[in-house]
Amino acid sequence: MRWTHKAAIAAGCATMLVTASCSSSSTGTASSSSAAATTSAAAGTSTAAGNSSPASSGAAGSSSPASSGAAGSSSPASSGAAGSSSPASSGAAGSSSPASSGAAGSSSPASSGAAGSSSGGSGTLAADPFLDKSDAGKTINVLMVNNPQMLALQKHISAFTAQTGINVKFTVLPENDMRNKASLEFKNQAGQYDVTTLSNFEVPFYAKNGWLTPLSPYIAKDRGFDQADIFPALTSSLSEGGQVYGEPFYGESSFMMYRKDVFAAKGLTMPANPTWDQIAELATKVDGAQPGMKGICLRGQPGWGEMGGPFTTVVNTFGGTWFTKDWTAQVNAQPFKDAANFYINLLKAHGEVGASNAGFTECLSAMQQSKVAMWYDATSAAGSVEGAGSPVAGKVGYVQAPVKVTKHSGWLYAWSWMMEKKVANPDAAWKFISWASSKQYENLVGAADGWATLPSGKRASTYANANYTKAAAAFAPATLEALKNADPTNPGVQPRPTVGIQFVDIPEFTDLGDKVTAQLSAVIAGNGTVDAALEQGQALATTVAGNYK
Repeated sequence: MRWTHKAAIAAGCATMLVTASCSSSSTGTASSSSAAATTSAAAGTSTAAGNSSPASSGAAGSSSPASSGAAGSSSPASSGAAGSSSPASSGAAGSSSPASSGAAGSSSPASSGAAGSSSGGSGTLAADPFLDKSDAGKTINVLMVNNPQMLALQKHISAFTAQTGINVKFTVLPENDMRNKASLEFKNQAGQYDVTTLSNFEVPFYAKNGWLTPLSPYIAKDRGFDQADIFPALTSSLSEGGQVYGEPFYGESSFMMYRKDVFAAKGLTMPANPTWDQIAELATKVDGAQPGMKGICLRGQPGWGEMGGPFTTVVNTFGGTWFTKDWTAQVNAQPFKDAANFYINLLKAHGEVGASNAGFTECLSAMQQSKVAMWYDATSAAGSVEGAGSPVAGKVGYVQAPVKVTKHSGWLYAWSWMMEKKVANPDAAWKFISWASSKQYENLVGAADGWATLPSGKRASTYANANYTKAAAAFAPATLEALKNADPTNPGVQPRPTVGIQFVDIPEFTDLGDKVTAQLSAVIAGNGTVDAALEQGQALATTVAGNYK
């Protein structure tokens, strides 16, 4: 099983994310929820041009030719996950071979880079010779989530087309819509999309179902991509049966963000390792600190990867779980109820306006526009919070995910590029993946949009780049600490039937998580009770558990 390497995390591995014995496989997180992201309010098709924020427009998605996506968007590209607090020293990161599952060891991201990395120069690197024009004139279709990092890629896609002659047509959707579309696409092998953003959550059962194209043969030929520079733990978590099926675009954990200036004005101190009780008390004190400012933003939008991500980390640290190791459903158990009541009551009392409709994108906007004083979410959000043009850049502090009865509670996740088995243009699709996850692309984004905005958390060389480590200094230490402490093999107080922090790694969890969070979101909106919602959830979970007993 691909999870063998996870056991080392529980043993206290200090090189999380960079050694195969400390994998980051887990998911369900930081995503956007706005139906808008890159579209115009009219036809649902537009370019990435002119977006002032990830949630700036009106339609449900976008489908746009790559060539038109080159126009400037004023939205800062986010990401910034897993920064390093100081420039890395040197050294080639020894890791797995290109076609392997990433089992070989690699040095720490804070202390070394990989072969071919740049450490603080102009940020320019030679183009990958594999990205030639042998596929010029072809058009590939890419389905992706409307997160800021992806919107930034859409803005820069003309560089890929200029290098390869390959045109790219994007379909960009909010996370819930994108996941549903991708699930149907891969299950039916419709062949509509050449590349899709998925994650390490899907790899094990998608691969076993024969829905994915192995990337290992392409990796072996494309030496310029430098698979050894990808954190082996990510390679391993995106592999099954010795084959690599996905390449990470960025990796992340979760932490608490707060307004340092607001806390200082109120004479308040944010603990480096806060408890949820302390966060609730602080939310009371900072609510109304500025006109229109609420105490905290927590996702309340339905979806296993929207509300379900942060909410499940709260369930874990309150002592709850979706299932016991023997597949006994626990959705109506007292710890799960305590977590749900706490989460919902905090949102009702001090949460963002319209909390039942708020996902990642809405909370990011609320944080940037001083509508909330605190926000618990993905570490990758820090790149947008600190990015050029952000009204709150330099005003935000970052601490560990709050806890209750566990020592840590942050999640782990990696948005990644994958090809379905029935793919129309596999060679051109790989060239897109190779470019989008490359060191060259990171340097392009750093030079154009600001180094803090890199889609980071995946390559050792990123942390050998002094430009990045300097720009990410505000959030790098907290990010690396969160990544190091996340433990997908032991996220709570009891053994689990599968690996995962904010999800249960079974196909049925997507539907289960969507339905339970929909019930809880309704309670946030003032409809129904927590007890009634969880009784319905228990019945659903019991049905799912019956498939595994």
